[in-house]
Amino acid sequence: MSEMNHLIFILQQKKIKTYPAILKVRIGQNTITAIMSDGREVSIPIAWFPRLAKASAKELNHYEISPGGYGIYWPDIDEDISIKAFLD
Repeated sequence: MSEMNHLIFILQQKKIKTYPAILKVRIGQNTITAIMSDGREVSIPIAWFPRLAKASAKELNHYEISPGGYGIYWPDIDEDISIKAFLD
């Protein structure tokens, strides 16, 4: 068994959920869309996050994707959301 197959086997046995990385973000009028490493594009309502819902367009468009791709951070309003918000 290759090292990668062994790791996959272990993860499946432990039922550890893995997530794709966020590669890009699009901010729409009412949604945030995450473009993910597995090819999916998933949108969620901005209204789910009160700080984001109250933010200006300039504040919404000033975000940082975490180095590992597992979250988005808006430094101007001190808000962050993880990949889980898009998938769970």
